[in-house]
Amino acid sequence: MFIDTHCHLTDEYTDSIDTIIAHANQSGVGAMICATADPKDIKPALEIAKKHDNIFVTTGIHPDYIDTNPEDFLTDDVLNNSKVLAIGEIGLDYHYNPQTRNQQIELFEKQLDIALKHNLPVAIHTREAESDTANILTDKYHGVMHCFTSSWELAKVMLDRGFFFSASGILTFKNSESIRETFSKIPMDRIVIETDAPFCAPVPYRGKTCEPAMVIETAKVLAGIKNIELSDLENILFENTKRLYPKIKL
Repeated sequence: MFIDTHCHLTDEYTDSIDTIIAHANQSGVGAMICATADPKDIKPALEIAKKHDNIFVTTGIHPDYIDTNPEDFLTDDVLNNSKVLAIGEIGLDYHYNPQTRNQQIELFEKQLDIALKHNLPVAIHTREAESDTANILTDKYHGVMHCFTSSWELAKVMLDRGFFFSASGILTFKNSESIRETFSKIPMDRIVIETDAPFCAPVPYRGKTCEPAMVIETAKVLAGIKNIELSDLENILFENTKRLYPKIKL
């Protein structure tokens, strides 16, 4: 089976969440990992995972929510839940609000401390913040660079620190040659895939609401980049996801 390792099932879709999950299953996407960004989404994400055996969760607070105390939401009860695989998505984003750099770093480091305390991987969001991201994510942390579109230089640093890299629908975009080149260099055993649904719908669905079923299109492009059969890629990504997220039960 394919696994969508990062989607936002608590966001709004045209269809019901049950229909979205059914579409995924029919397309060969046998499991989905629902990431949180807004702290208010943590409880609904856990409710979805409780209802569906093949839905798992990463709980984290995006840098947009700098006024949040993560300890209020990333509690022991939440993180000890068998369906919670990691802390994420967390990180730094200087694209729209570079003036909040210090607050973002504080929120990021607090959540990294929580991840260490619970021995959980982290799912990292980084945008226009490569230097700070590399400086903060030392080799005492482990996890995945979510929706990776940053430079090969950052990839090399994080490869040395044991991180995985997640390919999203952006990999399929016409103007993403540099991203495809980066993924051609990343070792196959360090790659997973995602949709980041409802965002970043891959070709040929650009402009539409993305959903987990569409992760297959990213897989097809990745298979071409790596020059391997899609079925072989499916098996490799499955094993990679299990190594990235040891708590996952499939």
